[in-house]
Amino acid sequence: MEIKNKATRIDLFSLRTPQMRAFHMSWFAFFLCFFAWFGIAPLMPVVRKELGLTPAQVGNTIIASVAITILARLVIGWLCDRIGPRKTYTYLLLVGSIPVMAIGLAHSYASFLLFRLGIGVIGASFVITQYHTSVMFAPNCVGTANATSAGWGNLGGGVTQMVMPLVFAGFVALGYSDGASWRLSMVVAGAVCFLVGIAYYFFTQDLPDGNFKELRERGEITSKEQSKGTFLAAVKDPRSWVLFLLYAACFGVELTINNIAALYYTDYFELGLKSAGLVAGLFGLMNIFARTTGGIIGDKFGHQWGLRGRVRWLFLALFIEGLALMLFSRITVLPLAIGTMIVFSLFVQMSEGATYSVVPFINKKALGSISGIVGAGGNMGAVCAAFLFKGQIPWPKALLILGLVVTAISFLSFLVVFSEEAEREAAEEHRCALIERAKKAAERKPRRSFLPAPQPGAPRVTPWTVLRVYIGVALAIKGIYFITNMDGLIEQMGDRFGHVQDLIAWFVVFAHAVGGAALALGFITRVAAGVNVVAVAGAVVMALIGSTASDLLGANLDFQFSMLVLVILAIFTWRGGGRFSFDRWVRGETPDPSAPKPA
Repeated sequence: MEIKNKATRIDLFSLRTPQMRAFHMSWFAFFLCFFAWFGIAPLMPVVRKELGLTPAQVGNTIIASVAITILARLVIGWLCDRIGPRKTYTYLLLVGSIPVMAIGLAHSYASFLLFRLGIGVIGASFVITQYHTSVMFAPNCVGTANATSAGWGNLGGGVTQMVMPLVFAGFVALGYSDGASWRLSMVVAGAVCFLVGIAYYFFTQDLPDGNFKELRERGEITSKEQSKGTFLAAVKDPRSWVLFLLYAACFGVELTINNIAALYYTDYFELGLKSAGLVAGLFGLMNIFARTTGGIIGDKFGHQWGLRGRVRWLFLALFIEGLALMLFSRITVLPLAIGTMIVFSLFVQMSEGATYSVVPFINKKALGSISGIVGAGGNMGAVCAAFLFKGQIPWPKALLILGLVVTAISFLSFLVVFSEEAEREAAEEHRCALIERAKKAAERKPRRSFLPAPQPGAPRVTPWTVLRVYIGVALAIKGIYFITNMDGLIEQMGDRFGHVQDLIAWFVVFAHAVGGAALALGFITRVAAGVNVVAVAGAVVMALIGSTASDLLGANLDFQFSMLVLVILAIFTWRGGGRFSFDRWVRGETPDPSAPKPA
């Protein structure tokens, strides 16, 4: 199926084009599905106690939450090829919200298991998200679009670890029992999914030029009859199944960690419900930039070395993920465990982005089916991994075994090969997309901006670069310190903020840990610095109203240091990451039509 008028750039702050409306609606819908899918995970310590679940039964519920998604993703991928992503997403959100809300009716292990099985259907939303961005964006940026939409959607898995305990605490504060509170929390998650399902139908379209029905009537795309056999073609392509296994080794691991992280930190590091949820949430929150990074690097490798380059990057990301997971499994000191988990999370999610920078080039006529098969691999990986966490062996040992398996599977990426004809075709599409992008860029009126223009020339390390990296690393370490000393952080705030002090403390941790990591990389630098400006400004205010407030230039070192960091962060918010940063590398793609150099 040849699709015309794909977007050649991601205009992130625009909703004027159907491509960008599909981009934003698809990642937001997936975010809510992911939020509801794993909404029960951070509440499992409460659910486990109320229902009297054994470790084996908890393991079975983890398996159930991802098992049904294997079949669902295969069906959803086929539906996308048949009726289009718009209707498919609408139906999935409306139907999938029912078991999310209904899990509150569970009062036994059997009923709870069945509802978790039903909730797993909404995990198939990932396939629609990847399909919709794949048909909306051109080869020069499709990897970035796929990775960003999926990565921001995956944020739901991290955000739910933090937010659901707060929603639960809110219902408890209103006078509800623990048993009623976790049930009502899931009703809220399901209701939001239902409403977004309605919005998706009215605010998106299937392709850049319209919906499947109208385009088929005009003969611009293949009919339903002509699209028959696409699933069989996808099944017969061995590369689909290699990518199935590769995605099992990254997304399957992410699903597993989302399910066990809160319990892991509760049982092995003796953290409370809220603190364990916060630490577990950091794993998912790395999706803000980690999966996008994987897709961007995939596009860059494709620009430089063609389709083979995309596969090479996929191998590297998976191999390092396996090594990082093995290291994480051996660490027993909480701050080191959190830091290692963040590094491990970075490569897990970059591997996912790298995988779906390859998928759109396997078979364009069966894009939905291949996306479904590869996506199902992630859930199959999670199901297989879940058997390691049923209580027969200690969880650290299970993580070590999982890391060894991931490292071994990474070498299968060398089996994903493309013909010379496919390489030439991809290179030509890439070249045309760059020409179109350059043409549109020349036609656009320059926007007035108070920000300094990017400096020309090769990137180089400057004192400002060193300072940015240092501040970013220092903030990330400070965030980890706050996690291990949450009581001390909350105590510093006193009773000034009432019931929202927990939320403020979590914001500070998020800004420091995740924002600091992004700042060190020079990725979304202005956003990362700006978020930390807010957090550090709060520290300045606290220092001003503290016991040494009257001595601003003497004994009040907290004020002086906080002001210094605040000024530095404000400068980076204004000037960005500079010439030696990931931001500049992302913007540095040349519009020269002769630039693509396939291997």
